[in-house]
Order: sequence, then structure tokens, then C-alpha cells
Amino acid sequence: MAGRNGRTVRDLRRGNRAAVLQRLYFDGPMSRYELGPATGLSSGSISNVVAELVADGLVEEAGSVESDGGRPRTLLRVAPGSGHMIGVDVGETRVRVELFDLTLTELARTERPLERQGFEVDRPSQRREYDVDVIVGHIRDGIAEVLAEAGIDPEQLLGVGIGVPGIVARTPERGAVVHGQTIGWDAVPLESLLRSACRLPDTVPYFADNGARTLGQAEMWFGAGRGARNAVVVLFGSGVGACLVTEDVENGRSVEWGHLTVRVRGRRCRCGSLGCLEAYAGAEALLDRWREEGGRPPEGTDEETALTAMLAAAYPDGDAEHDPVALSVLEETAEYLGAGLSDLINLFQPERILIGGWAGLQLGTRFLPAVRRYATSYALRYPAERVSIDLGRLGPDAVTVGAAILPLADFFARGGRRAEPVNEGPSPAWRAALEERAPH
Repeated sequence: MAGRNGRTVRDLRRGNRAAVLQRLYFDGPMSRYELGPATGLSSGSISNVVAELVADGLVEEAGSVESDGGRPRTLLRVAPGSGHMIGVDVGETRVRVELFDLTLTELARTERPLERQGFEVDRPSQRREYDVDVIVGHIRDGIAEVLAEAGIDPEQLLGVGIGVPGIVARTPERGAVVHGQTIGWDAVPLESLLRSACRLPDTVPYFADNGARTLGQAEMWFGAGRGARNAVVVLFGSGVGACLVTEDVENGRSVEWGHLTVRVRGRRCRCGSLGCLEAYAGAEALLDRWREEGGRPPEGTDEETALTAMLAAAYPDGDAEHDPVALSVLEETAEYLGAGLSDLINLFQPERILIGGWAGLQLGTRFLPAVRRYATSYALRYPAERVSIDLGRLGPDAVTVGAAILPLADFFARGGRRAEPVNEGPSPAWRAALEERAPH
């Protein structure tokens, strides 16, 4: 029976379960007494919901605390082993697959490198092959490997989340579809391909989202974005992207920031356009520019190794001479990134800008002071004085953690119940559940 607002008793029960689970997840352990004010539920509702969650194995006791003049109060927490999620990062240098328990503690991981020829003089900037069948095979094999390593029954999976380059849309017929222009993917039905290849139980849902967005989600829940209502999280790797999290934008969204035009008739970007920020500030373009201006990136190596060599050449240890070309390109790249960040500052006026991704973390604090300086000099004074620019805190695993949050948020939205049947798609409330972060 539906009430005046259209919500049924089942909806109310699901919402109450979700509220208790989320508060215990972010703030636990907590007592039943503390859960009332934290969720806005009555003591009777708390008792009923907790009893259900304990019976379902989702909540367990975690000791007790003294009360004022009464009996000790039992503390409750989310049971870590009551569910598992897999996070996948389809990155620029590798496909990383990680298995987590319900509290996002890593249980197993595997990585599969994406092959490329390296930085050879006669064939610069060779793109990795993002062959769809190869990527699907890496994900399939990685999922099987981590489940076997941890001894987890696939029936225990709450879902598989995948962070990918490009724009992700969802259709009723094919599920998540990826439009990845920079990697040559045109409407790739990734979800249906994975469902056919992975052979997981039909009750296991798949979720796909832009990698910058999953990075941003992880930092907002558990990293440097915790407590902020308005933030931009930047992914700086072979290319660049960003995730905008603000109350003015529905549930946050990925921003194709790397394809902002920064120079008319400029360098050719890997998306095919001219003058994109990514053509100047992405690690792939940064290394190309070093080579074009006379630098010597190590041949036959991956981008991460080559970028390490460039950084060492520009900022050598001890009294060794620095490479002026490498230093000049890095300083110019800092200016491009700073100018690009100034656009984000002017447009969205965020409280925080966080820089993550393997290249952003590798360059680290050596790069950050110059980026801050350029960003504030190009931006309008008022928003520039109110934004902080820092590195993310979660390291290179942030995309996989954020990807695993996608099925976790859906699980919360369903009140701790699994999706049945899985082909009904994500819960309509799963996006809203992503916004339930740690308290501000």
C-alpha cells in the first residue's frame, strides 16, 4: 500500500535499513542509543531494523561502552565478511582488478599490463591497443584470479564496478555502454560483453563509470575530499580528466576537462582535435614534447618508467647537472595544468581541487607548488582565494576503490538486499547513495 507521497511500507523499511547501514558504515561502531539521533528514527524503529540486519548477518556486535548510570551499551558495526565487491581500473598502462570485503579492505589483487612499443625515435607516441576483446579478457581473468586467491564464492559478490576512459551511458537493452574516443571505443556494450565472458552468477550486477569519476568518488568518501561539499578531483595520467562533485550538479559527474581547448590550432590531441589541454598536459604528450625538443626518453619502456626518468633528469639528486629541456617542458606543463585548473575554479568555485592519477602522484609535491601558483594567477581572485589545491590521499588504487564503491552504493540503496533479478539494472536510488559520505 502506498502512502500520500507514493512510498510503500516496503520503501520505508528499505530506507530505514539503508539509513542504519550507512551510519554504521561511516560512523561505527555505534550503539542503538546513538543510532536514533544519527538517523532520525525512533528507538522502536532502530530496534526492529537492527534486529533484521543482525539476522541477515550484515551487522554484528563490536564490544560495549559504559552508559551514564545504566547498563553498558552494546556497540554495533557492519560485518566485514557479509559481502564482497570487485573494483576494476581499465587504466592507461594496465588493467587492475581488486577484491574487497564490505568495509573496502583489500583481499586480493592482480594487474595485467597493456602492451605498447615504448618511445622509439621513428615511431613516437604509439597508442596501446585497447582491443575490446583483450580488455574484456583481462577483466574476466582478473576476476577469476582474485576470487580464487581469496577463496571467495562468486555468490557472495555484491557486484563488479569498472572505471573506464570515456563517457559511460546506460541503455535498457545493453546496460553500460562506453564511448571512449581517445581509445577508439564507439558505443562498446561493455556490460553485456562482461556478462557473457565472466560467467558470474546472474545475481551479480555490473557497474561502469568514467575512471575520473570513480577516483573522485573514492577521494570524497575516504580521502582528501572527505568533508567537502564542493570539490573537483583531477585524474592526471597519460591523459587528464576530472570529476566535479557539487550540490549544484546531480550526484557529481565526470568532466571531459582534458579536451578543453587551450591553444587554437595547437597540437593534435589523441581524440583527434587540435589544442586540447590533454595534448599539452597529459603524461603521454609531456614525454612527446620532451623528445621533440631534444630530450631522450628511455626507449622500450612504459610511460611510468619514462616519466620517472624525465623527473630525475629535470631534478637530479646531489650535484648532478639537470636536463634543461626536461625542466623547461615540466615547467611549461605546470603552467598548462594551472591554467586548466583556473577554468575549473572560475566555472565551479570549488572548495578543494585534488590531483590524483599515477602521473599526478608520481610528480607529486615537486610539481604542485608551480601548479598552485599558475592556477591562482590565472583565476579570478575571489574564488582563487577560497580554494585549496592538494594531492589525493588514496594513491594509485583510488580508481579501483571508487569502482568498488559503485556496487556498494547500490547495496546501500537497496537497504542491504541483493538485486533480484539482476537484469532490472541498478536501483533507482543508487546514484543518490553515492552522496552519502562521511559527515561534513
